[in-house]
Amino acid sequence: MSEMITADLVDLDLSADTKEAAARALAERMVAQGRVTDLDGFLADVAAREAQMPTGLDGGIGIPHCRSEYVTEPSLAFGRSAEGVDFGAPDGPADLIFLIAAPAGADDAHLTILSALARQLMNAEFTSALRSVGDAESAAALIRGDETPAAGTSEDSAAAPAAASAGAAAGSTDTAGAGDRPFRIVAVTSCPTGIAHTYMAAESLENAGREAGVELVVETQGSAGFTRLDPAVIAAADGVIFAHDVPVRDKARFAGKPTVDVGVKAGINRPTELITEVQGKAERGEVTAGAGAATPVERGGEPGEGYGSMLRKWLMSGVSYMVPFVAAGGLLIALGFAIGGYEIKSAPSVMQHFVWTQTDSWAALMFQIGAVAFGFLVPVLAGYIAYGMADRPGLVPGFVGGMIASTINAGFLGGLAAGLIAGGVVLAIQRVKIPKAVRGIMPVVVIPLISTAVVGFLMFVVIGKPIASAQKGMTDWLNGLSGSNAILLGALLGLMMCFDLGGPVNKVAYTFATAGIAVSNPSESAMKIMAAVMAAGMVPPLAMALATTVRGKLFTETERENGKAAWVLGASFISEGAIPFAAADPLRVIPSSMVGGAITGALSMAFGATLRAPHGGIFVVPLIGSPFLYLIAIAVGMSVTAGLVVVLKGMRKPATGATAPGAPEDISAPAAEAKQPVAA
Repeated sequence: MSEMITADLVDLDLSADTKEAAARALAERMVAQGRVTDLDGFLADVAAREAQMPTGLDGGIGIPHCRSEYVTEPSLAFGRSAEGVDFGAPDGPADLIFLIAAPAGADDAHLTILSALARQLMNAEFTSALRSVGDAESAAALIRGDETPAAGTSEDSAAAPAAASAGAAAGSTDTAGAGDRPFRIVAVTSCPTGIAHTYMAAESLENAGREAGVELVVETQGSAGFTRLDPAVIAAADGVIFAHDVPVRDKARFAGKPTVDVGVKAGINRPTELITEVQGKAERGEVTAGAGAATPVERGGEPGEGYGSMLRKWLMSGVSYMVPFVAAGGLLIALGFAIGGYEIKSAPSVMQHFVWTQTDSWAALMFQIGAVAFGFLVPVLAGYIAYGMADRPGLVPGFVGGMIASTINAGFLGGLAAGLIAGGVVLAIQRVKIPKAVRGIMPVVVIPLISTAVVGFLMFVVIGKPIASAQKGMTDWLNGLSGSNAILLGALLGLMMCFDLGGPVNKVAYTFATAGIAVSNPSESAMKIMAAVMAAGMVPPLAMALATTVRGKLFTETERENGKAAWVLGASFISEGAIPFAAADPLRVIPSSMVGGAITGALSMAFGATLRAPHGGIFVVPLIGSPFLYLIAIAVGMSVTAGLVVVLKGMRKPATGATAPGAPEDISAPAAEAKQPVAA
């Protein structure tokens, strides 16, 4: 095995002024050494990781990193910048930049070495030595561990914390613990790639634990696998810290203890605050009511995040669980209409009148199954909004509140209100200090009972009627849309669908449309809105596919391959198929997509196209009203977007081997992005 870093992979005079340029300069050294086979493909993977979370750290450190199929062996490249490069760290630009490259199937030994570097980066002596080293060979030797900082051995600094943490009880004292023993904390750290942030957060927490005189043991859930903490250690802990950006594995092990749950960068940047916070929760008796699978908003970030951002994540939690019910129910109802006509909704129950050989019976069966699925929409929306806020204890009051909203005809708006109220009530109950003797029955009896009673009272007696009136008013407004108002609404929805390609703005437009048809007898205006939204969402990937076909020389080989997949994704109403292109060249692709999407949305409304199904792309064209004009609207928007992209890309000077000006070309394969087929 060759060394992971050599002098050829060190640049002590890195002149890049952007993080993309810095990554490219260091990646080119890896290509020259045969460690990376495809520069643009590798940089696309680096950009994908960077898009998940900035890789800048306090102390002037940048650690762009990824796992990639284009990496032949685990490698490090190091650059030192005199001016600094902005990697998104709170304290400013980074002057020490490490590009970490791991193969997609890297073995545990290699990943362990990479994780050791991550721990070294938390050692001030190590980083100081790198800032003063005079030649590339010495820098490479220092990073490998062949040379050590003047004040100590970096490997010792990296390896000692775990042992020190495990044995901290022998020499530590802290008044927060039980009796004379120190306060005990167990922690879990993890990040999307499991290479750098995971181990840096562990090192930072362990160092802060020693300084605070607490006994702190960390479970690192990294790429090299993880070793579960001894159940006895968890049982003896007084508190838990989760510093993670991916779901904690086997989270139920930590249930019933005071818990601080933050993003992994909080574990790196402010470990002392986290220790103080979990000690405070232990003193107040605040514990988690239960834990299981990760909640949809576990990766919500650090404390102090704005309420608007948290609200968006709570709402998207509910929407993400509701959408499959919309898709299944809507498609079944649409198929029932296609086979048996719209009068099928008046057919008697198939339980008493089902004839195997009659087409109408099958049509009625599909319609009635779809109608039952639609009946779950509001309860599921409310239940999983509450789940996103308060984990599993929020499910019961959320579902009950959602069902009440359906019963009193408060509809979609009622479901939103019920979910938020249910989550808030559960969170409030969990903050109440309770005796240890009753903690065991809290998640099973006390929380469901009190929260359901409170939510039911509020929905039936206090806010239900006003919300039902508001829902009726919105429905009446939609039914009254005509002419230029309808066209302008179609253009606005088209802009929203193409703004962030499956992101929050896109989901708001999609949810608005599906809410209108999520009833057994939707209005014609609601079906027009659904048609406009789906048409606009198909435009970006189809346009990128067309552009790569007609002017392939403006795109890299990777983008041309993505363009082939984009034909299928766009035709299936999966807007995420355009994400690789938007990530590589956002200033050209996104505005062009928005223009085409707005045109398509406006034309769809002007043509009077209707859609009863919430999804399906071209595969539900037979269920669309005015299908020929509908396809024309899509073709026009697709052509406009493709033309704008081609013109704008043709106006700039191409970078070597790439089409985006000094930027990575894409962020990942489209199929990996399109995890939810309805997040179009």
